[in-house]
Parts: sequence; C-alpha cells; structure tokens
Amino acid sequence: MKYLLPVLSMLVIACSSNPDPQRIIDRAIETAGGKKFERSTIAFDFRNRHYITHRDGGKYSHERVFNDSTNTIHDYLTNDGFHREINGEKASVPDTMAVKYARSVNSTIYFALLPYGLNDAAVKKKFLGKTTINDQPYFIIEITFAQEGGGEDFNDVFLYWIHEQNYTMDYVAYLYFTDGGGLRLRKAYNPRMINGILFQDYINYAANADSATVYQMEALYKQNLLEELSRIELENITVN
Repeated sequence: MKYLLPVLSMLVIACSSNPDPQRIIDRAIETAGGKKFERSTIAFDFRNRHYITHRDGGKYSHERVFNDSTNTIHDYLTNDGFHREINGEKASVPDTMAVKYARSVNSTIYFALLPYGLNDAAVKKKFLGKTTINDQPYFIIEITFAQEGGGEDFNDVFLYWIHEQNYTMDYVAYLYFTDGGGLRLRKAYNPRMINGILFQDYINYAANADSATVYQMEALYKQNLLEELSRIELENITVN
C-alpha cells in the first residue's frame, strides 16, 4: 500500500528564525542528566539480559550478561574493542560475529541513554521545524552522521521530537540499514529520574519502509497507520 502523505516540510509550523539545533540538543541532554552521564556506572535489565555501562570521561565500558541453555555469556565493548567471555573464560569470536555482537550491545545502551550521545563528534544536527503532537509543542531535529567516526551505521537517519518547553525527548523516528533495515518510531512513556538521570520506556512502532519515509512517520503516527511492534522497557535500573 502506498501512503499518500505530505512530507515533513509541509507539516511543520513556519517560524521567522530557526532555533539553533545544537542549543536544543544541549538543553535536552542537560534535562536528562547532563554531566552526570560522563562519570557514572549505570546498570539495567532488558529482555532477560543484564547491561552495565561505565563512563569515566572519554573512557567507556559497555557490558552485557546473559545465560543460554548451558553457559553464562559476558560481552564487553570498550575503547579497545569487543571481546566475549563464556563461563569466565575469554572466547574466540569470528570478526563478523564480533561486529554483530558489539553493534547489539552498543545499540541497546545507546537507546537506553538517549539523548546522551547526540553530541558525539560524528553527529550532524539540523533543525527541521516545529510541530504539535497531542496538543504539545515540539522542535524537530534531524540527526545524521559523518562517515568518518560514524561507524558502519553512518547512513542511518534519526528525527527527534524535543518538547519546546521542558526539553524532554518524547519521540524518535529512524531509518536504519543494518540487519535488513527498517523504519521505526518510538514514543516515550514511563519517565523516571534515578539518581539524577532520566530514563524512559518506549512503544516501538513500524512502518513499511518501501512505502514511507522517515519524514512521514509523524503523519503516519497521527493517522494511526503505524504498527506497534514491541515495548522497550528497562527494569532494575541503578545509577552510581
């Protein structure tokens, strides 16, 4: 089915001068915890897997721990790369699988800590306009990535809806190309502040990427034309 929808530029509210997208993202990160992210240890459970992320300035360590039918598997992603331990012993992982596992660990933690991460060096920000969703006012910020430093996902495109008054990140839509690609929109709910850092859960919606674009996701959402795929729910969160 083809969606007969206007592109985003026809939906946004015109304004006389565009706000600075960098300032908007800075305010959103500050609202979510700001500098508290930079030196912290955060742990949470997601879909029967335990995640730990530790940051100390420019150094980081992301971990994922889970059990399969017979083993305890512990993945590590740091500034130095990826490695896996099985039952406490370092395991040999083919390069192709190491890339896949590293991407999975990084993606889960990246989304869990949004909007932190949107000031990474490879991130390119663009103000697209203003809009209203459920009677609430939003800035729309497009995020793309430079090829250098943007990782293998540098072609992905993200749109963020940042509340105009309280600077919360309430919606995110994205087009991605890895693992077959797809088009998603996430709506935040269940916000809670834990030791100074804001966490949210998400309703995860999908659209037919052959029939729509990431710039049409807001219109599809408003017309109830998106399919709910899953709930992204973080449990047992701790922050130190």
